[in-house]
Amino acid sequence: MDFIKLVKPYITFEEMQDDFKEIFESGMFTKGQHVAGLSHEMTAYIGCSSTYLTTSATTALWVCLKLLDIKPGDEVIVSDFSFPASVNVIEDLGAIPVFADVCIETFNMQPNELENKITSKTKAVMFVDALGNPSGITKIAEICKAHHIPLIEDAACAIGSSENGIKCGAIADLTCFSFHPRKIVNTGEGGAIATINDSYVQSLPYLLNHGALGMKGIGLDFVSYGYNFRLSEIQAAMGRKQIVKLPQIIAHRNEIRKEYIQRLSPYGFVAQKFNDNVVSNAQSIVFRVPAKIDRNKLVANLKEKGIETTLGTYCLSACTYYHNKYNNIQPIAHYLENHTITLPCFIGLDVERVCNEIVNSI
Repeated sequence: MDFIKLVKPYITFEEMQDDFKEIFESGMFTKGQHVAGLSHEMTAYIGCSSTYLTTSATTALWVCLKLLDIKPGDEVIVSDFSFPASVNVIEDLGAIPVFADVCIETFNMQPNELENKITSKTKAVMFVDALGNPSGITKIAEICKAHHIPLIEDAACAIGSSENGIKCGAIADLTCFSFHPRKIVNTGEGGAIATINDSYVQSLPYLLNHGALGMKGIGLDFVSYGYNFRLSEIQAAMGRKQIVKLPQIIAHRNEIRKEYIQRLSPYGFVAQKFNDNVVSNAQSIVFRVPAKIDRNKLVANLKEKGIETTLGTYCLSACTYYHNKYNNIQPIAHYLENHTITLPCFIGLDVERVCNEIVNSI
């Protein structure tokens, strides 16, 4: 039998041939029509003020912290159940990450955790849409607004997701997306920053382009310092082909999720919860495993059967570096790291085979 991987891309080489040929013939490999097109199409799809493409979600998050002038000693409250990129950018700037524990059902930052951890040193909050699920972000945004604290949404997994009919990217002050191969929009590497704050629209372009803003005589006008965190034309062209498919991709992934729930719930597997007012893109299909099951053994057994699975994601406060430095492990996030499993999801997946092998392994 074929080995079942976690994901397969929603794009083919055949779809891209004409665009690749056009880019090579034009010689325009950066800052061309596809970068401009993807930025415009994402802004229209999300309903935000503006969108800027980046080399990754990690560089997007880092730029957002720089934009907010986060300095050494500042505190940034961050969801504790995420990929380490969320906290690494905080640590890199010398700021202090304050780990907020998450809801055991949605896997997202709890409002009471946020309220209890705000201090006079809190300069930003980073809410993570765990595995594509934005459940609860609106309440978090309300708390941040009441305390006059800017909100960064780590929506690396959440393009196309929404709460109360508002898409991720149009809720927080700044929102960061990823186009990594594990994501449903895949450009190899890449990311984007979306904002609803017009004041940020003036600063983001030069932060992402060496500090340059327009022309001065025959050269560029460098109005500030900045960086080269730009997405290429080839990557942007790939992204454009997938953005137009997002509604169909999201609907398909949620159908697979429903089938998993139907087949695995009788055996005690509990799916990540999406609140009633949420549409999630089902970026990752994640379950809490029954208490009697050793998750690591289950993952190993499934690999032997030709099925790739993995943990949900990480408890940031329990990562060796952060545990050694801050010694402040959050219990629910830690539990979820050790008791969740991510299952395959892609077009043509044999869900029945995956579920049968899971049942046979428990």
